Amino acid sequence: MPQNSQWPTNRLLSTAARLVEHAWNERLASLGITHAGVMALDVLGSQGGLTQARLAQEVRVQAQTMGKTLHRLEIHGHVTRSRSVSDRRSHLVVITDEGRRVLQEATRLEEDLLGDGSMSDEQLRAALAHIVTTLGGTRWKLKVDDDGEVREVASDSAPSSETPVVQAATGQVQTVGADGATESQPGEARP
Repeated sequence: MPQNSQWPTNRLLSTAARLVEHAWNERLASLGITHAGVMALDVLGSQGGLTQARLAQEVRVQAQTMGKTLHRLEIHGHVTRSRSVSDRRSHLVVITDEGRRVLQEATRLEEDLLGDGSMSDEQLRAALAHIVTTLGGTRWKLKVDDDGEVREVASDSAPSSETPVVQAATGQVQTVGADGATESQPGEARP
């Protein structure tokens, strides 16, 4: 198990964020929706009907990007688009009952994955370390030796005599050759 409890907070956050995003996207796929779709449904669910341009502003994406997201949501019956009564050039986007149901399920999936968010900084750090360990184990093959050094083992092969070793405390990457000689490089390897 990696010594991720010793990682700097920014490394814990970025690693946990990547792992949560991968895990959440896998779960959202079972609902036939993307992360972008959830963000759009969330805004529509809380603010009511909006134009595509206004929705794009709220989600902080380009209107063209929002158009692609809305097309997918409309095909799946999660939103409807109709001409705005006040401005015939624009369309009003409204969440449907099916969209609300999917949003509620996506929210539940996120809560199951992350918990309710009510924790202290220390608890959050421990939770992030746990997420990295739990989700990372299925994504990366890691081996930790008795000294707490983390070795990444390729998933399709056994460890070689030149397996990179990440020093948890310093982020130094060492390669140990077959003759036992080590070569150090500054920087981080992925966990």
